[in-house]
Amino acid sequence: MTAAAGPGLIDELVLGSTLKLEELIDRKALAELMESVRDLFRVPVRLYSEEGRLLADAGAENQLYAQLSESRPLRVALEEIVQRVKNLAPGPDGIARMSCITGARYCVARVEYDGHSMGRFILGPYALPGGTPDVAALAALEPELDAPRTTELFGKLPAVTDELATQIGAHLSRMLDLVLFSEHRALLTSQMHLASVRESFRELEDKSKKLESAYTKLTELDRLKSNFLATMSHELRTPLTSIIGYSEMLVEGLAGELSAEQRDFVQTIREKGEQLLLLIKGLLDLSKLESGTMSLRKDHVEAAKIVKDVISTVQPHALKKDVRLIQSVDPGLPRVFADGERLGQVLLNLAENAVKFTPPGGTVSLEAKLVRMDPEPLGTQHGMVLLATKRSGVEFRVADTGIGIPENERARVFDAFYQVDGSSTREQGGTGLGLSIVKRLVEAHDGNVSIESNQPAGTVFVVRLPLRHTSLG
Repeated sequence: MTAAAGPGLIDELVLGSTLKLEELIDRKALAELMESVRDLFRVPVRLYSEEGRLLADAGAENQLYAQLSESRPLRVALEEIVQRVKNLAPGPDGIARMSCITGARYCVARVEYDGHSMGRFILGPYALPGGTPDVAALAALEPELDAPRTTELFGKLPAVTDELATQIGAHLSRMLDLVLFSEHRALLTSQMHLASVRESFRELEDKSKKLESAYTKLTELDRLKSNFLATMSHELRTPLTSIIGYSEMLVEGLAGELSAEQRDFVQTIREKGEQLLLLIKGLLDLSKLESGTMSLRKDHVEAAKIVKDVISTVQPHALKKDVRLIQSVDPGLPRVFADGERLGQVLLNLAENAVKFTPPGGTVSLEAKLVRMDPEPLGTQHGMVLLATKRSGVEFRVADTGIGIPENERARVFDAFYQVDGSSTREQGGTGLGLSIVKRLVEAHDGNVSIESNQPAGTVFVVRLPLRHTSLG
């Protein structure tokens, strides 16, 4: 939507109440126009603003006035005449005429625009056809006047009638009116555009402030949410640990022998309690990662050992589902700079998901190998990506032959609580926190995680970590 200019600006531009002639005209172009009139009629022309400021001068060398000005009395008299001419008020027809002490004539034509007086053209001095100088008046001021020379120079003045001078002045006024109309329209368009831009900028500034305020509120709400999750996770974990502990003691018979049915019930309580504890731990990890309070104890760790531990942990579940596990680690793989516990958590989460979503008879593989990673962010920020050297890193690939993830869902699976199958009848359980935690942990190690398709079926999660800690400071 285009913003509208205020009434004050419209009045100023349309009515021209505060506009000045010098603000609307191109002085150079106008001077060329006046010079062409002077060359045609030999009449000197000058344009003055309403305040008496000379804006354009198409005068001519005047030997008569130059000679007379050598006499101080005559110079003073001529200066007074010039001042009176400049202040001469044109009549209702826009024209005024005045005689000089020399017998020459001046013609003044008013410049009007939109009903407002903007300035005046002054034509002259010029002589009437057949006119002669007023030698007596000049001699009264300068007794030593050279009358013959004065008469000779007076004859060199342009000779035009008052009617022709009036026509020239009126013609210049009409031409200038057209120029003013064109320039005023351009100025009006420009000012309206500027007013529209200013109004648009003001609206954008207001929206920016509102967005900034909304962002601040959302940031505060996000902080409160993280604090709430951390507090609730801590408060829930304490009683839940007791529930799991007492259920274990009941299963072990420390409170007396249980019947088979009672043992099954208590075992169910224990299993569901452990599931709930994992959920609470996930919420606590997520809140720490979001608030930046999770500390990583990084060191140079063996990637092969972490892969082996993950395979050992997932093996019972895989055997139960009849899923084959494959591990592959490049020999001589260097150590990776990471928090071993958190890296194991990342790979364990991906491996457990792979087993969970792989049908019986399928395969899950965990591979680790040395790769070349993209340059450090510092190089790309300064436009040095072409010169930056790639980093060495370790790539972990967790591939399965399961149901796979649709391509349009791959970017969203890393969002907290997001489920590809969000229906209440989905076959696989879960909270949707695991992959979100995986992504945040990997990024906390200056690495990245992505998803590839595993043709003809399944999914491949790729985790890349640099061998050395990246420092941007």
